[in-house]
Amino acid sequence: MNETEFYTRLLALPNDANEVIYKHKRYLLRKETLLEGRVIKVYAEELGGNDIVSGNYPTMKGGMLKPCEMSDEKVIDFILYARP
Repeated sequence: MNETEFYTRLLALPNDANEVIYKHKRYLLRKETLLEGRVIKVYAEELGGNDIVSGNYPTMKGGMLKPCEMSDEKVIDFILYARP
């Protein structure tokens, strides 16, 4: 995984709720920037389904993705490939 690409895509996501397509399914993605920009929180729900994607990312140098009860790979893949 290209860490720079992941971080660039994460930062580029608009704050608030937006509909995205991931693996041919519609999701409602919510992104919040918290603690004066030190943490980014993402939460996505599949519309008409039961899949979720959720994680927190501290933006400070050396920050590590903290997925919520799922693999890093799932969150990373979602961020890299979800499209408006």
